Amino acid sequence: MSELPEKLAEIVADFSICQGQEKLEYLLQFAESLPPAPEKYADRRDTHQVHECMSPVWIYAEHENGGVVYHFDIPPEAPTVRGFAAILRQGLNGLPPADIQAVPNEFYLQMGLQHVITGQRLNGMGAILRYMKQLAAAG
Repeated sequence: MSELPEKLAEIVADFSICQGQEKLEYLLQFAESLPPAPEKYADRRDTHQVHECMSPVWIYAEHENGGVVYHFDIPPEAPTVRGFAAILRQGLNGLPPADIQAVPNEFYLQMGLQHVITGQRLNGMGAILRYMKQLAAAG
C-alpha cells in the first residue's frame, strides 16, 4: 500500500483510534471546518461537478508553486461529504501532483469509515479523490 502524505496520514491515524459513532462525529467536525469556495468559481459550476456523487459536489484546483490547492463547493445538507472533502483539503492541499496521484483511492478504509458510512456514499467519496487526481494531473 502506498504511503500517505504526512498530514493525511495523521488524520487517518486519528480516525483509526476512534470507535463507532466517534468516527462519524469526528467526520462532522471536519465538515464544519470546510471553507466556502471562492466567489470567482461561481460561474464555473457546469464544468467542475463530480457527477458520481449523490450530493452536489464541485471541486476547483489551482496550481501554485509546484503544488495543488483545492476548493470545494458542497452544500451543508451533505455533512459527511463535506467532512471527507475537508479531510482531503487538509491532507492534500499544497502537495505536488505526484504525491496526490499516489494516494490510494480507497485510503478511507484505513479510517474505518466503511463502518459508519453507506457503500453508496463511500463510492462518492472515492469519486471525489479520483476527480482531485484528474485536476492535479491537468495542471
